[in-house]
Amino acid sequence: MFNAVRGTLCYKGADSIRIDTYGVEWEFAVPARSVDSFGRLGDEARVLCWLLHRDDQMRLFGFASESERSVFVELMGVDGIGPKQALKILGGIGADELESALEAEDLARLESIPGLGKKTAQKLVFTLKGKLPSRLASRGLAATGPHEDIMRALVDMGYDRRRVSETLARLDADMPASTPERERELLRSAIVELSAS
Repeated sequence: MFNAVRGTLCYKGADSIRIDTYGVEWEFAVPARSVDSFGRLGDEARVLCWLLHRDDQMRLFGFASESERSVFVELMGVDGIGPKQALKILGGIGADELESALEAEDLARLESIPGLGKKTAQKLVFTLKGKLPSRLASRGLAATGPHEDIMRALVDMGYDRRRVSETLARLDADMPASTPERERELLRSAIVELSAS
């Protein structure tokens, strides 16, 4: 629905900012450590958005980078973690450092994040190690370019992101040169293979 809002930074709080877009002020809850990433008051700022929409409330969450927003969304996929705690986690550790701690299974670093106990730290490692988008991309596992839509479609269907990436890479290498039906055949073959395993 919303991807980003661009306007004048008119307020900075401990963990929130406001952006003025031609007289309409948008308030965003943001990770505390990212507040200064949006610049100084009066500067033009671009805020990547995520909208929480429930029966009793609507709230905008804002992020300074795609990786930060992606990690926020992945954190909410962990059992027991909602948007408030996901934001608090990112307020205590940067997205890149969080990914490094998860990959290294550095429970001591994770437990040092305010409000994050040992059980939740273990749950984060178990659920997210090897699955965060930028880690997959750095290993060449994330689908990009012409296959990005196929990647997203398969993940939306419930298949594991890492398995989808590996399957697409393998099938793409085995397929003949580009044909009008190549993308459709790649999607069909991926579904068949992922469903069988």
